[in-house]
Order: sequence, then C-alpha cells, then structure tokens
Amino acid sequence: MKPRIVKNIERPDPALAKKLGEFGTATVHEAQGRTGLMLPYMRPIYPTARIGAPAVTAICHPGDNMMIHAAIEVCRPGDVLVVTTLADSTDGMFGELLATSCQAHGIAGVVLHAGCRDVADLTAMQFPVFSRAISAMGTVKETAGYVNIETVCAGAIVHPGDIIVGDVDGLVVVPRQDAEEVVRACEARLAKEAKNRERLRAGELGLNMYGLREKLKNLGVEWVEK
Repeated sequence: MKPRIVKNIERPDPALAKKLGEFGTATVHEAQGRTGLMLPYMRPIYPTARIGAPAVTAICHPGDNMMIHAAIEVCRPGDVLVVTTLADSTDGMFGELLATSCQAHGIAGVVLHAGCRDVADLTAMQFPVFSRAISAMGTVKETAGYVNIETVCAGAIVHPGDIIVGDVDGLVVVPRQDAEEVVRACEARLAKEAKNRERLRAGELGLNMYGLREKLKNLGVEWVEK
C-alpha cells in the first residue's frame, strides 16, 4: 500500500468518549463482552494517567517517528494518538518535545506501541502516555508511513475514530459505532456492582450470591472436615 495520510475521519460524540474514560478500562472491557483489551505490557508512564478519546492512528517504521509529526497536523483537540510500527520496536519514539507539540494542539494523550523517553518531563507535564517500553534510544525522521488507517496495537484492532480508554489497569478499544451501547452496558454493570457490593459488605458469601455453591457441587467438589 502506498504511504498515505487520511486527513478526515469520523469521530464519536465527545461526551460518549469522556464518559467511557470515566468508567475506566476494567469496567469498559467487561461491559463490552471482554473484547478490545490491549496486551498488559502497555503501561501508563505515571499511575494517574487516564485517556478516554477517539483515536488518530499513525503507523511508523521502527526507529523513525516522522509519521507522528505528520499525524499531529490532522489531530483535533481531544484526540488520542495511537502509534504502531511495521515491525517490533522499543526505541524511544516519543518524548518531551513531541508532547509539547501535542499539548499545543489539544491532543489528549498518546498510545505508543514502542518506546517512550523523557518520562520525568512527561510526568511533570502530566501528559498521558501509554507505552510498550521506556527507552532513551533516539529515532530518525526518514521513512514514510501511514496516518489514519486501520492498525493493530498490542493485539487489539484500532480503526481511526475508535475510542481508546486507558488508566492504570491498561488500555481497551471501543469501536466507534458501539460507543453508545457500551456506555449503557457500563452503567448497568456499575449499578449491579453497587448492589453486590452492599451484599458483600453485609457479610453475604460470594459462594451463595453468585450461585457458586451449586456449581462446585456439579463439578464434583466435595466438602470434607479435614
């Protein structure tokens, strides 16, 4: 495929993206049927980093961050930049200077399936970055790639405009067209959890509340005194 930059993409309702970000990764992942989760090596560079925003994708060559610069131009305020590479890379493709540019354009954060550098500076800036690795290894700007085409990031398919939810529990992708349904599912899940929490706080056993006692019996588990 010829290198290309797609300038215009469909984005979800910003209120839906914000709401999903507030629910957090674990709730969203469970509510949408345990799908869309990125692999657990993708970690926030500081524990309080959070993202709930539509994705602009950038596909780079390993050790070359030129397409990140190109992607910043087509991002809108509130977008999250999802960066992948055409082959495995842990080079430090994103740092303080690029974060400064991102902040100037209102970008909400970066998901980087490669390495991040200048972590102390980024933490001080409170700019949310989730990365595969932390590395001081620098990069070049020599090779063309792609912006705003479908990609795979840490095992999850990401289409431009999909919502990325991230926090200390990891990252999950919500397909743009499913956002409203997933919000409703998250609300229902939280309501159910609130009721269960009260029952557990009152001393009820999960064995009884979740019907596990009967399940153990059907699985052939025997209770013995010693």
